[in-house]
Amino acid sequence: MKRIKAACLLQTIHFQLKDDLGHDAAVRAVKEEVEHYKMQLNRSRTKYQVVDEEEQPDGSILLRIKKQYNNYSCAEYLD
Repeated sequence: MKRIKAACLLQTIHFQLKDDLGHDAAVRAVKEEVEHYKMQLNRSRTKYQVVDEEEQPDGSILLRIKKQYNNYSCAEYLD
């Protein structure tokens, strides 16, 4: 029998600009969307660690994040 002892996801998420907004408004909206995503993780008590948050030349944001998978232990993944 096998059991999962620890599980963690490494994700790269690209928060892209919305086409129907002006550039400045789209950049603001992307920043708000990233903050909302992080708040949602906190609210759901998902353990996570931001590996890298990089603003692209066009104003979009590339977020590399390690996060808890389901409710499994993250053990050494988030140390």
